Amino acid sequence: MLHIYFLGILLCVGSGFALYDSSSSVVDLTPSNFDKLVTDSNEVWLVEFYAPWCGHCKNLVPEYKKTADALKGMVKVGALDADQYKSFAKKYGVTGFPTIKIFTGSQHTPYKGSRTASAMVDACLEALKNKAYGRLGTRPERSSEKSDSDVITLTDENFQKLVLNSEDLWLVEFYAPWCGHCKNLEPHWAKAATELKGKVKLGALDATVHQAMASRFQVQGYPTIKLFPSGKKTADSAEDYNGGRTASDIVTYALEKLAENVPAPEIVQVIDEATMQACSEKPLCVVSILPHILDCNAACRNEYLAILARLGDKYKSKMWGWVWAEAGAQPALEEALELGGFGYPAMAVVNAKKLKFSTLRGSFSETGINEFLRDLSFGRGQTAPVKGAEMPKIVTTEPWDGKDGELPQEEDIDLSDVDLEKDEL
Repeated sequence: MLHIYFLGILLCVGSGFALYDSSSSVVDLTPSNFDKLVTDSNEVWLVEFYAPWCGHCKNLVPEYKKTADALKGMVKVGALDADQYKSFAKKYGVTGFPTIKIFTGSQHTPYKGSRTASAMVDACLEALKNKAYGRLGTRPERSSEKSDSDVITLTDENFQKLVLNSEDLWLVEFYAPWCGHCKNLEPHWAKAATELKGKVKLGALDATVHQAMASRFQVQGYPTIKLFPSGKKTADSAEDYNGGRTASDIVTYALEKLAENVPAPEIVQVIDEATMQACSEKPLCVVSILPHILDCNAACRNEYLAILARLGDKYKSKMWGWVWAEAGAQPALEEALELGGFGYPAMAVVNAKKLKFSTLRGSFSETGINEFLRDLSFGRGQTAPVKGAEMPKIVTTEPWDGKDGELPQEEDIDLSDVDLEKDEL
């Protein structure tokens, strides 16, 4: 027993060479040489923190050696016995074996990819590429961040302004370029960003480059997705997203969260270009033409407005615009959307960007309008091009004062000074 005990001590003392011998391309790292070789250097390092007795570490040896041979002259590959140097390894958050990290100077990120030589080489080359682009003052884009993408590129520099200082609801992906799960998520993230455009903003931040924000929000694995709700935000506002990773999952979750935070839209009277322009900037705009106040008094009009308000609240997560005008007050608007031919009230939903609209053919009632809007929200319903191929000109009018209409008074004609002959009567 004593012999076995001393043998164990000898193995621990020599543990720095237990997995990787001096002939290997893997550099033996210790606390005494770590800063000089790794954190104070200008090179990219792949570092394994291991324990000599760890089965997974032993299984990794051949692939790790292949990685070191493949990256020779480009990226340094090292290994440190974290069992022997426990307190030192703890400084780098090592709690299990093997732990692999990619170092670029003093900055380091955990490697969570596959434990194959090809996967580790890919991750190191990605880090090397990021370093090179950093020297250029730019960085490589993911395919989902190209100019035609609706995913917003976030950085340490713009995060506060774009996300935390905005009133919008945000979903932010913290990713690593070498992460396989991140690559799988990328097309779904891009598709969700397009579907949610105008409602929820989707961003992506490379946590291996912009480590200040990744650290601030305690990002420990990739991809990490966090929700930043509508309204005023602080760092504590962030919520973890643990849902599915398909575009459909992301969109459903975002719209549900949006419905919790978004107030019901205001039903705005179209009285000038500004009121219509605000509506036109929405994904869709619900345009109602209500009867003239002489044909439908204040109580009657308010009943219609109440119906629109209830439906606006029901569909608030859609982020549509809701406007109304009095019959005859905006003739160009009525003509462009083919309203009024069937009498009043009337309704059309217009996409100002595509210059297409759909007209309510059913009853102007809560049930009839709901069916109409529901079909549109599912992509059903007939559309037509806006007349004139542009949004109509809006006439400046006075806003409704909330009162009943009054007939214009007839002027009395004074005949006292008129001298008419009898034959002229």
